[in-house]
Amino acid sequence: MQRRTLLAASLASTAGALHAQAPETLRIVSGFAPGGATDRVARIVGDKLAAKLGITVLVENKTGAGGRLAAQQVKAARPGDNVLMIANPAVMLVAPLVFKDNGYDPDRDFVPVSHVNDYEFALSVGAAVPVRELSHLLAWLRANPEKANFGVPATGSLPHFFALMIGEKAGVKAQVVGYRGSAPLISDLIGGQVPVSIDTLDVVLPQHEAGKLRILAASGAKRSPIAPNVPTFRESGLDLAATGWNAFFAPAAMPADKVKRYSDAIVAVMRDPDTQRRFTELQMTPVVATQAQTAAMLKAYRAQWAPVVQKSGYQP
Repeated sequence: MQRRTLLAASLASTAGALHAQAPETLRIVSGFAPGGATDRVARIVGDKLAAKLGITVLVENKTGAGGRLAAQQVKAARPGDNVLMIANPAVMLVAPLVFKDNGYDPDRDFVPVSHVNDYEFALSVGAAVPVRELSHLLAWLRANPEKANFGVPATGSLPHFFALMIGEKAGVKAQVVGYRGSAPLISDLIGGQVPVSIDTLDVVLPQHEAGKLRILAASGAKRSPIAPNVPTFRESGLDLAATGWNAFFAPAAMPADKVKRYSDAIVAVMRDPDTQRRFTELQMTPVVATQAQTAAMLKAYRAQWAPVVQKSGYQP
């Protein structure tokens, strides 16, 4: 009996040691397809986190419903689960405002971890539109209101609501024309089927540089380092600045000390010059932000965008 007891104790001790030595695995869930901007951000940060913390990091693409399925999955995580979600405003701001049964509450079900990058919007015109400055375009649109058609890559997207912001600020009734992605929008803009487009700066910049379309203004508070010759809206006489972002969120069930550990690690990763270089090479603006700074950003962002989304009356 004593020998059996000792053997059982030895096996339990060995199993415990093996369990203790098992490497930690962190899952990063993205609601968007591999290769897209949000997915690329997840993989850059995930690679760096793995090295920083000495853990295994897996990026999982839970696509569908514009990122809402991923949010619903991560919301249901248990306290012991090592899982983060990377999300953008479409998931954390727009969807909760426009879907009656969204399946999650961004404030109740998630905790901000770290804001990691920003992206800007750009207003572009086709070569056939007879203007080269934003002020001239707005004057042209006021004189030709039937031409105030703003193409956007998707209805209900941030470019959609930014087009409405522009129209309201400029006193122009913007008619939003939704496309199934940026490629057909750019094709129609170049071909003259739509006079104006709102899309992310990084998407339209190559066509601008090739002379196939003209970017008249970008939405940052200051000129973008990837397009230093493109003026901001404010420089062009329209008091407007807006950006999109990607940020990491933890499920509300995750213990606060674990959330802080991941947040501190992401902050350190985002300060790394190599991380910043990789973001810049992808024409993204890296951001270093603590939990508190991320929460403050989200509060200010909702104050700017929520009234525009609600006033639009947009229904999916």
